[in-house]
Amino acid sequence: MKKISLTFTILLIGLQAFSAAKADVAPVLPEPSIGLSSSELLIVALLLFGVAVLFAAIVILNALKVMIKERMNPTPFVKYQEPEPLDYVEWVKLKKSRPNIWTKILSLRPLEEEESIIIPHSYDGIQELNNPIPRWFNVLFYGTMIFAGCYLYYYHIGNGPKQDEEYLTEMEKAAADKKAFLAVAAEKFDENSVKIDASLVANGKAVFMANCIACHGEHGQGIVGPNLTDEFWLHGGSINDVFKTVKYGVPEKGMASWEKNLSSKNIAEVVNFIMSLQSSKPANAKSPQGEKYEPKSVKDSVNNETIAKN
Repeated sequence: MKKISLTFTILLIGLQAFSAAKADVAPVLPEPSIGLSSSELLIVALLLFGVAVLFAAIVILNALKVMIKERMNPTPFVKYQEPEPLDYVEWVKLKKSRPNIWTKILSLRPLEEEESIIIPHSYDGIQELNNPIPRWFNVLFYGTMIFAGCYLYYYHIGNGPKQDEEYLTEMEKAAADKKAFLAVAAEKFDENSVKIDASLVANGKAVFMANCIACHGEHGQGIVGPNLTDEFWLHGGSINDVFKTVKYGVPEKGMASWEKNLSSKNIAEVVNFIMSLQSSKPANAKSPQGEKYEPKSVKDSVNNETIAKN
């Protein structure tokens, strides 16, 4: 029994020592605060309480003053009496209206001054007020008359430009603007505006050699793609049709779209080079494909339109 009691005593002492060591090691968390000590917080609270008590004392003191004054000199009770109705003219005299922006713009008189501007005649009991014309309207009216006189003198009597001279000046300006526009727009081509231009053939050949010979051959004789030197075309043989085919391509026939790889000027150049290959008859030319293209003359177009109208 003594051994068991001694063992429990040793275990109890060990546990106490372990708990004490653990309590020493445990970190102490700081209490949340606003950076003031307890005494400082107490002083702040007392100051706030004092301010509140002072405010309450002032309110109570003013209330006591009113009560004492009323008790010493009580206000007599006066029964409410409805005021007598005023005539419109008297009410207008008592009410002083202030002019607003609209009244100032139209130069209107206030209501209390209406009697001074009444015109001394009436129709069926209706009287008219002689309101003056606004000053800005008079300035605008006489200003237009002065401008008309100056315009007449400068353009019809003086040395101002005449209508025919102004017309010629505007036409010259329009011609200069058109020339500048065409200079800028010369680099822009599409399937509607492209035309045969021999000056584009040389650059078009370079574009053709760099991009088209793999399918159409060096001389346009046709390898994988069709022959470009004969009169037969798969998608139209005019320069507009060829431009459209090169620009948008024909994916179902293996013709890629060159719209994103070539500029509109490059497409116009290569199309002009292709049109220059007509009837060149290169060696080992591919057999014709598509339909024969026959360009329509102006005379034929006029005759066709005449027949259609009749």
